[in-house]
Parts: sequence; C-alpha cells; structure tokens
Amino acid sequence: MKQKIVGILLFNEVEVLDFAGPFEVFSVTEDHSEKDKPFKVVTISQDGQMIKARNGLRVLPDYSFESHPDLDILVVPGGYGAREIELHNQDLHQWLKEQDQKTDYTTSVCTGAFLLAKAGLLENKTVTTHFSALDRLADNFPSLNVKRNTKFVDEGHILTSAGISAGIELSLYLVGKILGASTAKETAKQMEYDSQYTN
Repeated sequence: MKQKIVGILLFNEVEVLDFAGPFEVFSVTEDHSEKDKPFKVVTISQDGQMIKARNGLRVLPDYSFESHPDLDILVVPGGYGAREIELHNQDLHQWLKEQDQKTDYTTSVCTGAFLLAKAGLLENKTVTTHFSALDRLADNFPSLNVKRNTKFVDEGHILTSAGISAGIELSLYLVGKILGASTAKETAKQMEYDSQYTN
C-alpha cells in the first residue's frame, strides 16, 4: 500500500489532545506486511510559523498552507481557537474546501466540526462534536443532523468526532477501516489504550 499522508491542522489555541491524539495513533501504526510505515504524519499551520496551543504549549508546524504535500487524510482539531478565532478565518475555510476535494478522508475532532461546517463541507450530514457544543453547532448550522451520545460519526468521506480523547477513537477506527481491525488493535495495544472500537 502506498504510504498515506496525514495532515493535521494547527492554529493558535488549538486543544492539545485534539491533534496530539490522532498524531500518536497514525504515527505508531505499523503494517508488518510493508517495509515503510503506512502513514506519514505532518502538521500544517496557515503560515508555517509556531503556534501556541491551549494552555501555552508551543508547536512548530512542518508546513504552511503553501508548502505542504498532497494529503490523503486531513485532521481538523478543535478547541477555543477553532470555535472563537478560526471560525472567522475565510482563508482557512477556503483551504479546507480545497483540501477536501483531494483527500480520501476529511475528519474533525471536537469543535473542529465548526470549521468544516463553516467551510460548507457538512451540509445535510450527520455529525457530532464536543458535548458542550452540540446545541451551538445545531443552532448555527441548521442543515446538520447533530448526533448526541456518540464518540464519532462516519459519513464515508467525512468523519466527525466528539471531544478531545474521542479523536483517538476516531483515528483508531480509521486505521481499522484502512488497514483492518487487527492493525487497529495492535496500535491501541502499543498505546496502552482501551478502545471499544478495536476489541
């Protein structure tokens, strides 16, 4: 299998585990039938400059919007930066639209769903987000079918997950979808992470 490029969006005030959880899952996944790891994970910010995540963690992205490689999987995390700052960033919304036309899978974690919705990528879809933002998502984007009490929703090309640690569940599920359940189980075991989606 050709190595898939996983691009993780970063921005100021992003929730740390929203991006670090999926980063860890895709980074540690191994396909023992192949020489190379199945996923190459890269981080991307708008200008490629260092961002300050929620609670002050500083992260230097690998690429900018202009310089990153073609993506097979896009991960859009959430947090305060997503729902209060980047929600108004039209350049970001346009970039999301462009990437979604090329990816095999476009995903969101937590309130990253707001960014996909603002970019017009969730119209008439069933979606989810952090439990505290479900009502706001439904009110702001009335065409969406907002699902409650679930870790994630698979709409085929687009997948959305609930808050924070749910991004790990979504990522393990996607590993299983692409490489099979046994690989997802091995990945969860390597992380010492108990997941109902890999049992």
